[in-house]
Amino acid sequence: MASSDTILAKQFHRTTGRRPFLKPFFEKPVIAEGQSSALLNRRLDDGIPFQWHFHREFELTLTLNSEGRRFIGDHIGTYGDGDLVLLGPNLPHTWASDLKQDESGPHVALVIWFTSEWLSGLVQTMPELSRLKDLASRAGRGIQFSQHMGERVRPLIEAMTEQSPSQRLLGLLEALLLLSEDGASVALASPDRRQQVFAEGDRPRIERVLDHLHGHYSERLTVSDLARTAHLSESGLHRLFRRHTMMTVSEYISQLRVGRACQLLIATQQPIALVATDVGYDNLSNFNKQFKALKGTTPRAFRNTFAR
Repeated sequence: MASSDTILAKQFHRTTGRRPFLKPFFEKPVIAEGQSSALLNRRLDDGIPFQWHFHREFELTLTLNSEGRRFIGDHIGTYGDGDLVLLGPNLPHTWASDLKQDESGPHVALVIWFTSEWLSGLVQTMPELSRLKDLASRAGRGIQFSQHMGERVRPLIEAMTEQSPSQRLLGLLEALLLLSEDGASVALASPDRRQQVFAEGDRPRIERVLDHLHGHYSERLTVSDLARTAHLSESGLHRLFRRHTMMTVSEYISQLRVGRACQLLIATQQPIALVATDVGYDNLSNFNKQFKALKGTTPRAFRNTFAR
C-alpha cells in the first residue's frame, strides 16, 4: 500500500504540474576513514540555495554572516548571524538565505556531521557522556540553541576549521556537552513517533499512549481515554507524559495536528478549511489560531512560502 506521503505527492503533481517539496533528496556526507566526524566549511558569495534534503547522520550547523529562512521538517523559521542548530538523522531540512550582514564577505555555514553509531558508542562506554543521549533524542525534531549558548560554542566550531582530526574530536565533544546543558534551547519540527526514546520501565505505557495519539490525532481525544490506554490515573498519565515529552497531552496533540496540516498545505491544493477538518479542527478560526501560535504564521502564508 502506498504511504500517505506518496499519495499526497502524486496528488500535488497532478494538480499543479510541479514536483512537490514534500519529497527531499537523499544526501550522503562522507566521513573519512579513521575519523569520527566530517566538517564542511561552506562559503557562498551568491547565497545559500534552497536544497530540500536529508541524510542518516546528525548535523550541527553554525550559520554566519547570513540571514534568511530555515526549513526543518514542518518548521519554517528565520535565522540570522550565529544561528546554531542540531538535527537528528533523516530529518528533511534546508536553509535559504535572503541577505548578508556584511556584503564584503560570503554567507558561511560551518556544518559538522557525525553518526548515530559513534554517538551511541560514546554514551555506552563513557558514563560521563550519558547526558548526550537526551540531546540525541531531542535532535530528532531539530534543536535551535539559545543565543547565549551559541556565543559560547561558536569559537569551538570556528576553531575546528584549522584543527587536526584529533583536536576536532575534542572540540566536538566539548561543544556537544555544552549544548546538552542549554535549558533555553527550542524544538523546531513537530513530534515524530519514530524518533522517540523512553526509559525502559515506562516504555510500554507511554508507547501505547503515543501509538494511540499518532493513529487517532484527528479524532476527539480525552485524557480519561488515554489514561485507560496506559492503565494509569489521569494524574499519573499527566506526570508520565510530561516526563517523556516535556509537553502536556493537549500541546502534543496540537503539534501533531498542525504538523500534519503543514504536510497537506505543502503537498496538496485542498482548501484550508478542508485541511483544518482533516486534521481534527471543526472550527476554522481555532485552527488558524493554533497554527499561528505554533508556526508564527498563518496557514495561507505558510503555503505561499513553499509555493514561492
